[in-house]
Amino acid sequence: QVQLVESGGGSVQAGGSLRLSCAASGSSFSNFCMGWFRQAPGKEREGVARIGRFDSIAYADSVKGRFTISKDNAKNTLYLQMNNLKPEDTAMYYCAARFGYCVASLSPDEFNYWGQGTQVTVSS
Repeated sequence: QVQLVESGGGSVQAGGSLRLSCAASGSSFSNFCMGWFRQAPGKEREGVARIGRFDSIAYADSVKGRFTISKDNAKNTLYLQMNNLKPEDTAMYYCAARFGYCVASLSPDEFNYWGQGTQVTVSS
């Protein structure tokens, strides 16, 4: 089992940047596929990016070229660097973990453990 705590959300203007962090505890971080998801009001939760045990990475098309996912296994911490933010990026952002290997899909259904979320608001 793993516990996840996100931080780093906030309010920025369009074109700005934020860096989200997700601190993991309770289990060895390197055993998990890790992902970032987001959910805007009235919308379903959607995958943003994920990084595998051996650093295989996938992004949603909507964030490619703007967001970068990374992790520090020694610190048990996952990151999401978000650049050139747009109003449509406004959402609650969640960190999630899946034990073992990543699957191709960025579906939230593939992940077992979730953080409480951190709010990102982008104004135009």
